[in-house]
Amino acid sequence: MACNDEFFENYLIIKPEEASFLDLIYLLFSRDLEKRKFIECQEDSKEADCRRRWIIFITVIIQKILLLIAKPMAWVGSVGEEWLNLLSCNGGFTKLVSNFIAENVVTPPNQSSATFTSYIGNLDTRLDLDKSIKPGDSRYYMALSMMASKLSYENKAFVQNVVTNHWKMEFIGFYDFWNDYEQKVTTQAFIFQDKKISPEMIMVAFRGTEPFNAYEWITDIDISWYELSGVGKIHGGFMKALGLQKKKGWPKEVAQENSHTSFAYYAIREMLRDLLQRNEQAKFIVTGHSLGAALAILFPMILFLHEEAWLLERLEVVYTFGQPRVGDKKLGEYMNKQMKLHCVRYLRFVYCNDMVARLPLDDSTLLFKHFGPCAYYDSLYESKIVKEEPNKNYFSVLERGKYLRNGQGQWNIGDYHFHHLFDDYAALIHLRFENGRITAAHRQIESEAYKEAMKNNM
Repeated sequence: MACNDEFFENYLIIKPEEASFLDLIYLLFSRDLEKRKFIECQEDSKEADCRRRWIIFITVIIQKILLLIAKPMAWVGSVGEEWLNLLSCNGGFTKLVSNFIAENVVTPPNQSSATFTSYIGNLDTRLDLDKSIKPGDSRYYMALSMMASKLSYENKAFVQNVVTNHWKMEFIGFYDFWNDYEQKVTTQAFIFQDKKISPEMIMVAFRGTEPFNAYEWITDIDISWYELSGVGKIHGGFMKALGLQKKKGWPKEVAQENSHTSFAYYAIREMLRDLLQRNEQAKFIVTGHSLGAALAILFPMILFLHEEAWLLERLEVVYTFGQPRVGDKKLGEYMNKQMKLHCVRYLRFVYCNDMVARLPLDDSTLLFKHFGPCAYYDSLYESKIVKEEPNKNYFSVLERGKYLRNGQGQWNIGDYHFHHLFDDYAALIHLRFENGRITAAHRQIESEAYKEAMKNNM
């Protein structure tokens, strides 16, 4: 099936919504991907080995399940958020019940108010910046980026209130951006400015994957890609969310016809040009969490592609949190070269066993690779800079290697039985299917968490 995006050197586009049950069965037995109506690819991507077809099969099955439960999943999320905010609006469960029994006024939550909190906000209630980290501290921008990435999940009024009244910074705006492929708004970001420091700093924070948004999870696990000549293979869903143009790719300029067709990359680039021209000393930071992290690192990629030297000179750093993989090894080499050339700093943060940071899988079949340094935090919040986070694929039934075993367990050391709640303490060394049964063997690993516990006689 031909793709309209001829400007790409190569591509593999998977459309789970168009895959029938028979298509998926045929996929497992036919090497020719182009015969499947839900797959679009170039000539040199048509032939696929069994492993690759199996990965596509599993991915599409998961995506179709997510499509099936998208509406009930969104409903559960909406009801849950309403309930949590109903409690907070009325002083908690006990007071809500007493008001109801006494027929007093019960305050309903308002989704657009400055007090309505998302699931993320209910899980992490922090609003104020860490007072122990002052401007000039090497950790200041990291801490501010982390809080901005968390704040991006909230509504406009909430974000504006926190930036203005809690952080004492200038709120520039909260924006919704159009996806040319999906023909709807799929991307959000906000911009603010810290004028208390020198040079003044502008920050762009992209919203990440919302917990009950099935379509965003579909984008995260999607293995579609486009290949740009001289750049590499890049995740298709993330590029579309950032503003990829149908039948045009990444032209240097696009016409913003109206507010409903404002594309993330192009609109943010214009706002940055305007803000930075007003202050020749100001710089900017790009950040985000999860899906937002992928958009944050791809934003400078397009700046590199468009040779935006003036903007790149003003780019202080890119900080990402829980970032999924955005492309192949060639893209990583391109990004490392360009970041070095333009003196752009980049650091991605990964906490322990975060699944999103390990998607899409990194192997010889899928080609997706991380690049740049990683600040990895283990379950004890001890950090270290590594090239790749441990357990880079989290879990895969297709290969053996280091696996996660989470939850309570027990180490047997002589006569002493050591109980633990640690992660990452076993490696699968044998996996075999025979006569309808599966057998497995593993060896234990003395993880950093285990060593720390033993050192402290836990």
